[in-house]
Amino acid sequence: MPGTNLTREEAQQRAKLLTIDSYEIDLDLSGAQEGGTYRSVTTVRFDSAEAGASSFIDLVAPAVHEVVLNGAALDPAAVFADSRIALADLQEGGNELRVVADCAYTNTGEGLHRFVDPVDEQAYLYTQFEVPDARRVFASFEQPDLKATFRFTVRAPEGWTVISNSPTPEPADNVWAFAPTPRISSYITALIAGPYHAVHSSYEKDGQSVPLGLYCRPSLAEHLDAEAIFAVTRQGFEWFQEKFDYAYPFAKYDQLFVPEFNAGAMENAGAVTIRDQYVFRSKVTDAAYEVRAETILHELAHMWFGDLVTMEWWNDLWLNESFATYTSVACQAHAAGSRWPHAWTTFANSMKTWAYRQDQLPSTHPIMAEINDLDDVLVNFDGITYAKGASVLKQLVAYVGMDEFFSGVQGYFKRHAFGNTRLSDLLGALEETSGRDLATWSQKWLQTAGINVLRPELATDEEGVLTSFAVRQEAPALPAGAKGEPVLRPHRIAIGLYDLDEASGKLVRREGESGRIELDVDGELTEVPQLVGVRRPAVILLNDDDLSYAKVRLDEESLRVVTAHLGDFADSLPRALSWASAWDMTRDGELPARAYLDLVLAGVAKESDIGVVQSLHRQVKLALDLYADPNWRETGLARWTEATLAHLRGAEAGSDHQLAWARAFAATARTPEQLDILEQLLDGTDTVEGLVVDTELRWAFVQRLAAVGRFDEPEITAEYEKDRTAAGERHAATARASRPTDEAKAEAWASVVESDKLPNAVQEAVIAGFVQTDQRELLAPYTERFFSVVKDVWESRSHEMAQQIAIGLYPAVQVEQPTLAATDAWLESAGPNAALRRLVSESRSGVERALRAQEADAAASAR
Repeated sequence: MPGTNLTREEAQQRAKLLTIDSYEIDLDLSGAQEGGTYRSVTTVRFDSAEAGASSFIDLVAPAVHEVVLNGAALDPAAVFADSRIALADLQEGGNELRVVADCAYTNTGEGLHRFVDPVDEQAYLYTQFEVPDARRVFASFEQPDLKATFRFTVRAPEGWTVISNSPTPEPADNVWAFAPTPRISSYITALIAGPYHAVHSSYEKDGQSVPLGLYCRPSLAEHLDAEAIFAVTRQGFEWFQEKFDYAYPFAKYDQLFVPEFNAGAMENAGAVTIRDQYVFRSKVTDAAYEVRAETILHELAHMWFGDLVTMEWWNDLWLNESFATYTSVACQAHAAGSRWPHAWTTFANSMKTWAYRQDQLPSTHPIMAEINDLDDVLVNFDGITYAKGASVLKQLVAYVGMDEFFSGVQGYFKRHAFGNTRLSDLLGALEETSGRDLATWSQKWLQTAGINVLRPELATDEEGVLTSFAVRQEAPALPAGAKGEPVLRPHRIAIGLYDLDEASGKLVRREGESGRIELDVDGELTEVPQLVGVRRPAVILLNDDDLSYAKVRLDEESLRVVTAHLGDFADSLPRALSWASAWDMTRDGELPARAYLDLVLAGVAKESDIGVVQSLHRQVKLALDLYADPNWRETGLARWTEATLAHLRGAEAGSDHQLAWARAFAATARTPEQLDILEQLLDGTDTVEGLVVDTELRWAFVQRLAAVGRFDEPEITAEYEKDRTAAGERHAATARASRPTDEAKAEAWASVVESDKLPNAVQEAVIAGFVQTDQRELLAPYTERFFSVVKDVWESRSHEMAQQIAIGLYPAVQVEQPTLAATDAWLESAGPNAALRRLVSESRSGVERALRAQEADAAASAR
C-alpha cells in the first residue's frame, strides 16, 4: 500500500520529541456481522519536549471525521494524508488528541480481520498488528519504543465474547469497558471478538494464580484438546518463571485459535492469537503436536522477551524472535516431564535447515539486520531472524554457561521491565554474569552475514591410532549480491567419537570423556591435541550435540560409514545432524540427487523420529522435482513412489509412520495402478490395516487425483459437500487450481492476480494448487505473465497478500536459463522497491541452485 512506510530516522526523531502516556480507544463493532466499516474513536495523551513542534500520528482509514488537538478542531482534509495525521504547534508538556474515523474490516489477516464461518454463518474478528497495523484500527504512534497504556471500550453484538489484553469485564448494554493495560507497545495490543467457544483454567503455584483461557470457533470445539494445550502452557509457566526469575507480567493469559491467520501465532500481551490449524481436525503425527507445543511456548516466552522488555527499533527484532525460539526449544528439551526431550533433534533437523538455506541466499544479512524502514522489517521475518539467531544463542549458552546465561537474563528483565532496549543492554548483562568479553563474539556472530564450514583434518598410524587432528574452518564467499565479507568466527563445538557396536549394529558414542570433547574453535585451523593417541572411531562427528551454527563435513572414512549406517546411530540427534549434512550437500551439488535418494532409501526405515522422517519425505520430493537431472527424474520419482507405497503397506498399523507414508504416497502417486489405489482408499474398496482415511487425509488423496486429471469439478464438489467448513473450502480451492487444464490454470490465475476479492487463506490455497511440479509445460506461459504483473500487484495490494503472490507465483519450477534471464531483465528494468527486489532475487537464487544441482546429478549419471 503506497504512503504507509516509516523510516528509522523518522521514528528516532519522533521518539526524541514525544513521550506517550495513554490511549483510550472506543470501537463500535455492532455491525460486524454485516462487515464494511466501523467507527473508531481514539483519545491519546502525550508529552512534547518542545513548544510549537510538529509531528504526526499514524492511521490507515477510509475516512476521518474529526481531529481535535488540545481542544482545537483541525480539518481532516488538510491534516490527513498518506496514512498520517499531521500534528502542528504542539504544547510543551501535555497534549491531548482525539481522532474519529471509519476504519475497515479486512480479509487479509492485517488490522482487524473479519471471517464468516460457513458452518454457522457467524462473523469472527481478531486483530493482527505486527509490524505496523494497529494504525488500521486506531490512530497510533506506530513504533515499538513509544510505549503507553491502552484502554479499549468495545460495542459488539449481543451474545459475543470480547477479549483484549486486560481481563474481560462484564458487558453493560453490549459494551465491554476494559481496564488499562500496563505500558506496552502498540503492536502487541489485541482485540478478538465473536461468538467464540471458551475453556477456562488457571496456573497455580506458591500463591500465584494466573487465569488461563482457550478460545476457538464453535465449529472446532469438538477438536479442541484443551487439557493437552493447558499442560504445555503450565510447563512453560513453570520453567520460564524459574529461569527468568520474574513472575508472569500480565493479569491473565488467553490463547485464541483464530481463522485465516497469516503466521503461526502472535505474542499479543496476555491475548495470544494462534492459527486454528493447530486445532487438529484429523489424526496427525506426534511431530505436529511437538511443533504446536513449540509455538505455544514460543509465544509464552515473548511475554517476557518482547512484551515486558521490547526492542527499541526493528533492527533488534531478532532479540525477540531468536530468544523466544531458543527458550521454547530449551523448555521442551529440559523441563521436567516434557513430552519432547529430544526437541534439539527437531531443531537441528528443521529450524537450522531453514537457517542454512536462508544464509546462502543473496539476501543474507547479519542477525542484527540493518532495518532502515518498515519495508525492510516486513520481509525480515526469516530464517536468520528466527533460526540462525536461536542457533547462535544456543552456542552463546554453551560459550558462557547456561546458569550464567539465565542469570544475566534475570538481571536484564529486572532492569528494563516495561521499557525498551538495544542489543548492548543484553550483552552487558551477560558479560556481568559470565565474565566473558562478548564484544568480539557479537561483532563476528551478530553483525556479519554468512555461514562457516568445519572440516576435520586427521592422520592415523598403521594401527588406526590418531597421530594428528585439527578442525579447519572455512568462510565461503557470500552469495552474489549479498552485502559484506566472509568471516571466520569463534565456535564452541563438541567432537563426538562413534563406534559401530557389533552386537546391536548401532553407532554408539564412546562413553564418558573419551567419547566427547568440547572445545573452542577459532581461526582457520584449530589443533585438537586431546585426540592424538586415541584409537580412531568409525565416525568422527564435528559439532556433536549441535552446539554451534556451521556446515559440517565428514572425513572420508566417516562419510563411508555414515553412508552405509546413517540410520544406525543409537541417538536421534547425531542422526538428524547427519541427515541435515547430507541434505545440505545435495543442495550444494556435492551429493547428487540420485545419491541422496539412495541414502534415504537405505536409512529411512531405521529412523524412529517421526519429525525427521517427514522432513526426509519433503526433501526427497524436492530433490527429485528440482535437483535431479530431468532426463532421470521420472526414474527417481518412480523408485521413490514405489518405496512410499511399500513403507505404507509395511508400517505398523495405526502408527504415526503409517500416516506419514500415506501422505508421502499421496504426494507422488503417478502410475494408473497407484492412482487406482488412492481412489480405492477413498471409496473404501481398498484398505490398509490401521489407516484411517479421515477428513484431512481424504483431501490429500483428492488433491493428488485432481492434479493428475483423475478428478474434476464433480468429484471436488462432492468432497466439499462432506466437509462444508472453512478448511474444506481451502482444500477444494487447492484441488480446483491443481487440475491440469488450461481452463483451470486461467481461472486460478484470474482469481488471485486479476481480482483482489479472495481472503488471504483462500488465496494461499489457490496458489498452492496452481503450482504443480509435474505441470511445467502447462505453467510455462505464466512466467512472462508473472513478470508483467508482479510490480503492480506489489504496489496495489496489502503486504501480506502481495508477498503471497510474489513468492508463490514466481516460476520456481521452470528450472532453466530462460527463467534466470527473464528475472534478470525484470530486475534491471522494473525498478522494484527493496522489499520486492529481495523476494524475487531469493526466488531466482533457488532456480540457480537447482540448475547447479541438476548438472551435478547429470554428471553422476555419466560416471
